[in-house]
Amino acid sequence: MKKVSSVFQLLVALFFGVALVFFLVFDSIKNGFGIQELTAGKVVIWLLAGFVLYLITWLLVSMYASSMGKKIKRMETENDKLKARLYDHEQKAKANPAGGSIPPTTGPSQEDDADGSGIKPRQNIK
Repeated sequence: MKKVSSVFQLLVALFFGVALVFFLVFDSIKNGFGIQELTAGKVVIWLLAGFVLYLITWLLVSMYASSMGKKIKRMETENDKLKARLYDHEQKAKANPAGGSIPPTTGPSQEDDADGSGIKPRQNIK
């Protein structure tokens, strides 16, 4: 899809480039195309054709961006589910230790955590 949108963007740029060159050098090449006079109607038709090409390109690019956004959302959702499953698995492993003979480690003692900062009080050695 990205390649198709790139091709259409190149096509739009090429179309407007050719139109610009054609309109700038029209006086010298008008007999070659069988057009005697450049009227406003002919210029409007050229511009409308370019606008249609531009709309097609814009539509393709927005469709591609939308599909990539949906794909990213889906992958993020899957990633979150996997993280949740991993967390649940880790919590289950902590609750049921594999060895059985080693009790789970407890947190710091009550006297160490009296101030709530988690830092042991300094002991002065004399």
